[in-house]
Amino acid sequence: MKLFIDTANLEEIKTAVSWGIIDGVTTNPTLIAKEGKDFKKTVLEITKMVDGPISAEAVSLDAEGMVKEGKEFAQWHKNIHVKVPCTSEGIRAVTMFKKLGIKTNVTLVFSTNQVLLAAKAGATLISPFVGRLIDAGEAGMNMIAEAVQVIENYNLTSQILVASVRDPRMVTDAALLGAHIATCPFKVLEAMFKHPLTDVGIKKFLQDWEKAKK
Repeated sequence: MKLFIDTANLEEIKTAVSWGIIDGVTTNPTLIAKEGKDFKKTVLEITKMVDGPISAEAVSLDAEGMVKEGKEFAQWHKNIHVKVPCTSEGIRAVTMFKKLGIKTNVTLVFSTNQVLLAAKAGATLISPFVGRLIDAGEAGMNMIAEAVQVIENYNLTSQILVASVRDPRMVTDAALLGAHIATCPFKVLEAMFKHPLTDVGIKKFLQDWEKAKK
C-alpha cells in the first residue's frame, strides 16, 4: 500500500520524505489556508520534494469551472491530480478530465455507490473519508472493504485512497483490506513508528551496552 502525507506544511513534507516512505501528497483549501501561503507556489514547492501524485483541489461547484481550474493546475506539473468533490457536477468534470488526459482525485466520498460512480467516470484516485464516516456513527472500514471489492470485481482502474485517517490503526486496517493508498496527517505517520516495547527495548540495549563497556 502506498502512503501519502496529507498536509500543505513544507517542513512536514520534507521530514516525511527523508524517511523514504512517502509516495504522494494530498492538499485541500483548508490545509493551504492553514499555512497562509500562496496556493500555486505551495503546490510547485511540493512537486520539487515528492515525485508522485500531488492533489490540488478545484473550488468551483460546476463542472465547467472545475475543468477550467484543473486544466491550469495540470499545466503546473505532470504529477498534479485535480481534486473534485463527489457530486454530479464533480463526476461530470471527471468524465471531461478523462477525455483530456488529466488525472483526478474524487474527494468527499462517503458511500460505495459514490465509489462506483467515480470509478465509472474514470477517476484516477477515489478518496473515502473514513474518519468522518466513523464520526457519523457508520462503519467506515466496512465501506473501504466494499470499495476495494467493487474495483476488483470489475477490474476498474481507479485506486482507493483512504482519507480522513485519524490514527495508525486506520492505516493498518486499510492495508489489510487491500486499499491502494492511505493519506495521513504528519502526526499519524509519526505515531506509526512508536511502540512502548520499542522504547523499552532501546533503553535496555543502551543499559546493557554501558555495562559491557565497563
